[in-house]
Amino acid sequence: MEQELTDLKNLDQQGLIRFVESLGQPAFRGRQILAWLYRPGVTDFFQMTDLAREFRAVLGRHARISRFTEPVVQQSRDGSAKFGFRLEDGFVIESVLIPDEDRNTLCVSSQAGCAMGCRFCMTGSMGFTRNLQPAEIVNQVCAVRDWMLEYDRGRLTNLVFMGMGEPLANLKNLLTALSILTEQRGLDFASRRITVSTCGLVPQMMELGQATDVNLAVSLHAADDVTRSRLMPVNDRYPLAELIEACKKFPMKKRQRIMFEYTMLAGINDSDETAEKLARLLRGVPSKINLLAMNATDNEEFRSPGRERMLRFQQILRRHGFSVFIRHSRGEDILAACGQLAGRHSSPPV
Repeated sequence: MEQELTDLKNLDQQGLIRFVESLGQPAFRGRQILAWLYRPGVTDFFQMTDLAREFRAVLGRHARISRFTEPVVQQSRDGSAKFGFRLEDGFVIESVLIPDEDRNTLCVSSQAGCAMGCRFCMTGSMGFTRNLQPAEIVNQVCAVRDWMLEYDRGRLTNLVFMGMGEPLANLKNLLTALSILTEQRGLDFASRRITVSTCGLVPQMMELGQATDVNLAVSLHAADDVTRSRLMPVNDRYPLAELIEACKKFPMKKRQRIMFEYTMLAGINDSDETAEKLARLLRGVPSKINLLAMNATDNEEFRSPGRERMLRFQQILRRHGFSVFIRHSRGEDILAACGQLAGRHSSPPV
C-alpha cells in the first residue's frame, strides 16, 4: 500500500520540527523548511538549496507541498476580486480581495459551507460540508499573494477571517494557520493586521484570546435575544448576556477593541429604540461598530434600510460615545460581499 504523503503546509513550526525529527533529522531542519515553504515560486523540495540533496530526496518520499492553482477569478467594477478554489475532494471555497488606497485586505474562508444557519446569509443557506485544513486556509493567502505579484497589484497587508464558515468552529486548524501566517519564517503577517470573526461561540472565543493576540470581530446583528435568535440560531446556545460578558473578559492590548459587525435589516433591527438598546448592551466593552447594509441574497424576507435610517442609527450610537462606521459593500455585483459567498460550484464532481 502506497504511503500517504504529509502535506507540510498543514504543519506550523513546531509541527515541522516534530516531522523532521521523526525522519531522524535535527530540529533546525524544520525551521529551514518553514523558511522555504512560503516563498513565492517554491513548489519542489529540490529548490531548497540549503538542505542536503539526500535529505531533499527523503522529503520527496515522505512529504509534499500543496498549492492552489488556476483559481476562478471574478473582478468587480469596484476593484475587488473573488477567487474560487477547488479543493482536492472537489468542493469549492471562495476568498475575496478588497483593495483600498492604504491596504489590500483578503477575506479568507475557514470552512467549506457553514453550519451556523444565519438566516440572512447565503453561505449559511448552503449547509456545512467540512472544516478546512490549515494548508487549505494558508493556501488561499499564498495563491492571492502570487496572483497579485503576477499582475502587479501590490502586496497583501491585512487578513480577515470573514469568508465562508465560522472560524471558531474550526479552532484547532485555525490556530495552526494563524501560527503559520504570523511566523516570521512563514508568511510574516503582524497579528494586529489579522481579524478573526465569530457569530458568538463563547468558549472558543476565550481559547482564541488566550492563544493569540489577533483582533476579534463579533457578528452581532441584534440588540435583544428575541431578534438575535430569530436571525442567528447560535444565540439559543450563547445568548447575548453570555456573549457580551465574554467580550468584556476577552484579553486585549491597551488600545485594542472588539469590532462588532451589525447588518441592518429594514423593520427588524434598525429602529431608534434598537440603537438605544445596542448602546446599553455594549456599554463597558472596548469596541467599534461597523454598520452594514443588507446585501442582496435569494431571501426576499430581508432588505436593506435606506441611507437616512442608517445615518440616524449611527448618530444615536455616536451620541453615546461609540466609534461607529457605515461600511460600504464591495463586490456585490460578483456576489462577493458579506453574506453572499456560497461556492456556486461547491459539490464535488461525480
